[in-house]
Amino acid sequence: MDQSNPSVSSSDRYAWLSAEISPIAVHDREPALDKKASVKGQAFSRCIGKPDAGAFVRLRLEIIVALFSAAIGVAATANGVAAQPAETTPLQLEAKIPLGNVHGRIDHMAVDLKRQRVFVAELGNDSIGIVDLANRKLLHRIAGLKRPQGVGYEPSADLLYVANAADGSVRLFEGNEYKPAGQIELGSDADNVRVDTAANRLFIGYGSGALAIIDAATLSKIGDVPLKAHPEGFQIDPDTSRISSTCPKLTASPSSTAPRKSKSANGRQPGRGANFPMAVDSARRQLLVIFRNPAELGAFSMADGKLVGTAETCGDADDLFVDAKRGRIYVSCGAGFLDVLEAKGMANPRIAHIPTTSGARTSLFVPELDRLLLAVRTSTAEPAAIWVFRPAP
Repeated sequence: MDQSNPSVSSSDRYAWLSAEISPIAVHDREPALDKKASVKGQAFSRCIGKPDAGAFVRLRLEIIVALFSAAIGVAATANGVAAQPAETTPLQLEAKIPLGNVHGRIDHMAVDLKRQRVFVAELGNDSIGIVDLANRKLLHRIAGLKRPQGVGYEPSADLLYVANAADGSVRLFEGNEYKPAGQIELGSDADNVRVDTAANRLFIGYGSGALAIIDAATLSKIGDVPLKAHPEGFQIDPDTSRISSTCPKLTASPSSTAPRKSKSANGRQPGRGANFPMAVDSARRQLLVIFRNPAELGAFSMADGKLVGTAETCGDADDLFVDAKRGRIYVSCGAGFLDVLEAKGMANPRIAHIPTTSGARTSLFVPELDRLLLAVRTSTAEPAAIWVFRPAP
């Protein structure tokens, strides 16, 4: 069903698809109007609540929430895949870039492609590490932050956005010398950051359930996408301007979020939870979601939200990415592994189970540089560092 308006550009139309354990429910809802933001389109969502009055000109929502049906098994050894010789593994360790005196948990990362710099949210250290990839060294550190979780680089204004969990602030820094350039208050638990360069906007998860919409031109918040719980992961589909989100805290009580005007409803499948990382597989039109309990990947059709396949993964996963060039999926896990899966039809068989180090669960795949970056926290076994992996062949 196309509810598009020719007076509204495609870059201003957003929709949401979540992948939580819940009943299927479909309904339409007309949100309130707002003169500040122009966002319209179909919506597929499980997290969205009553739209904020300051968010949209007009948005017609059709909400479809994914049913978690029977899993499709994937044959594997006790550890998923038998060990492979280092020279044949699909991810080759190319370098280890020391981060220096960094302690505690490391969260999200982002990249400045022009300068080849990576920004590392050193949550436990209250800092952002800035790594020079070309010269493979730590270039700078921004200290004095408040448990930074999310980080995003916006190239048109050459600004770095840092989302702080402790005080709910988003702090801005200019993109060369990293001098303070402003601050946006979100209230609490500012988290994941996504940059939509086509629309010149940023989306930032925060609080007990919302995505803040930030205008990159005015450096101000122009609206909210209301959710029923805090979004731990979300992605923007470049093909449809659809935003997909996960709200793991809702998996314990799905009935409390069922839409009022439900056209259909089905029971949940028990036994899956803690769905954190996600990725969009544009080629197969699938939304990929990792569950930590049990440790597996679920592939959902982006057409109707149905589960179409599952695959075993390593434990305590926090990031996954699609390598469209090679038809692969990369998963980084705190259990101390990188998993490589083959993106094939409805299945995603695991083809490599690569040892790393315990706690190294944050990663960033940069297709433009053809590298996977793994953030390794300080431990008795390893110093804090960014491990650089080169996909092969």
